[in-house]
Amino acid sequence: MRIFTTIDELQRWLHEQRQENRTIGFVPTMGALHEGHLSLVRRAEVAGDVSLVSIFVNPTQFNDIEDLLRYPRTPEEDRTLLQKAGCKGLFMPEVSEIYPPGQDLRVPVQLGHLAKVMEGKFRPGHFEGVMMVVKRLLDIVQPDRLYMGQKDFQQLAVVREMLRQLGLPVELIACPTVREADGLALSSRNRRLSPEKRAAAPVIFQALLSARQAFQDGERLEVIRKRALHCLQQAGLRPEYFEVVDGHTLLPLSESERSGYVVACAAAWAGEVRLIDNLVLQEKHPR
Repeated sequence: MRIFTTIDELQRWLHEQRQENRTIGFVPTMGALHEGHLSLVRRAEVAGDVSLVSIFVNPTQFNDIEDLLRYPRTPEEDRTLLQKAGCKGLFMPEVSEIYPPGQDLRVPVQLGHLAKVMEGKFRPGHFEGVMMVVKRLLDIVQPDRLYMGQKDFQQLAVVREMLRQLGLPVELIACPTVREADGLALSSRNRRLSPEKRAAAPVIFQALLSARQAFQDGERLEVIRKRALHCLQQAGLRPEYFEVVDGHTLLPLSESERSGYVVACAAAWAGEVRLIDNLVLQEKHPR
């Protein structure tokens, strides 16, 4: 596995790969890697891509400076995991490499309600920062395929819309959420959970599973939502939202819109750690 810290050395290596007619599969991460990230690397390798992972804790997507400072950083462990997973390239830039002083890297995309509901409501400015770093990394790497996990469902929708509006020539590959045996979605933030909150955290997935069954049984959406919020609270979590939305638009469903692509999305605090998760309630593939 080759490790790069500057854009110039990375792009020289990428040029060599393309000269040999290899396709590039890119996995952007913020490090503190887990099996979810590694599954993306393996997916790229199975597709025949040269897998490239970036590790960059992006300051522009944190609306809370304390959250940025507390975000776990495990570079040596990350390098070992990627090596074992068969990763071919690792890009670990400094902030000044990604955001050179004096450059305006804001992305001219209008997200509308995609950036205002759920995560957008509770983390204002978050998706502007996500778009900025993803667009910047795509400009640097120019991959054939971009691999991202479905755990960050709204982020996927935002990136998909950005690619559409800008007409960027990259294929977005959405990969399934990877979970612990008890259902907790893998997340870099999980390592910050206290033993008590780690024991309680799987209730998020349990609430999602119950919501799926209730939806399929025809229960009213507001009843499903209130029951899920109560379930999270009873387990000692502090829910921010539990929404049943259209998987394309992310807008909350009404009772008359029960057909199509339906997803339940949740966010809750487990102590000082904020967790998110989602589950498809009714399948119809995104546009």
